[in-house]
Amino acid sequence: TLEAPRQAPALTNLTQEELLARLQKGIRHEVLEGNVGYLRVDDIPGQEVVSKLGGFLVPSVWRKLMGTSALVLDLRHCTGGHISGIPYIISYLHPGNTVLHVDTIYDRPSNTTTEIWTLPQVLGERYSADKDVVVLTSGHTGGVAEDITYILKQMRRAIVVGERTVGGALDLQKLRIGQSDFFLTVPVSRSLGPLGGGSQTWEGSGVLPCVGTPAEQALEKALAILTLRRALPGIVRRLQEALQAYYTLVDRVPTLLHHLANMDFSAVVSQEDLVTKLNAGLQTASEDPRLLVRAVRPKESSAEPEIEIGDDDLPEVVPTVPGDEAARRALVDSMFQVSVLPGNVG
Repeated sequence: TLEAPRQAPALTNLTQEELLARLQKGIRHEVLEGNVGYLRVDDIPGQEVVSKLGGFLVPSVWRKLMGTSALVLDLRHCTGGHISGIPYIISYLHPGNTVLHVDTIYDRPSNTTTEIWTLPQVLGERYSADKDVVVLTSGHTGGVAEDITYILKQMRRAIVVGERTVGGALDLQKLRIGQSDFFLTVPVSRSLGPLGGGSQTWEGSGVLPCVGTPAEQALEKALAILTLRRALPGIVRRLQEALQAYYTLVDRVPTLLHHLANMDFSAVVSQEDLVTKLNAGLQTASEDPRLLVRAVRPKESSAEPEIEIGDDDLPEVVPTVPGDEAARRALVDSMFQVSVLPGNVG
């Protein structure tokens, strides 16, 4: 069931102080542990508000997030907003060297379409394309917030974590039925979604997250994903060092190192994803099915050679040989079992 949008005073009738007060209620920001920026937006401001208050938003909000190593955009409580605000959010997360056509909006009452492009210039700086962005969603995320989530996902600019969005409408209009006291709320605008590769968009079906999790756990899950992704360069470096030091097929090592250096880890959101991708890539490059990477807990031991995947600060387990002869014999007995089977088979 679609509800009528909240009736609010026209923005043109509000003073700059009133606009600012409304904006501050719908936007929160902070820097979390691990230098992760957190930006919660509960109502997407439109072009009119941004043009009037951009001089406040950039220094007091955006500039404080620019130095972070990754960004979490929380849209779990965002149920609406203004279509004209879409290009602003997308543009600050899109590299500035090109403009990109991100959506086309069809408006039924006027029977017109409006193309939405990223902005060629923005006030302040754009968020670096080298930094990860995670968008949090819930079953209440709707309308303009869904379109932003969908665009960022299709651009492969953000990892969406949380619940499938509501699948609502970009714009609703409340219409009186004749001269009665009854009203009908209907969608009057829809996204044609040029980034979706067809007419099918998020409306009606919602945006499916990259990583599904209950909304109340989405932030915790996002931070775990960002911790893993922050460790990726160190993991790849240690893997390259291990191959150079230990892999017996030395003629294949240069190919493996080159392959590792050029692998695309943009879709890796879990340790399982990473292990699967590394094994597929290494075995393809080496043509050696025995070359395996496995993730192990720091204190877990194994009889098979393994390459540990984990944080750089995890302790490295170094095997030691006991000095006492009885202890050495006990160690050997625990590792090897020797017997002669029937038929004089060792």
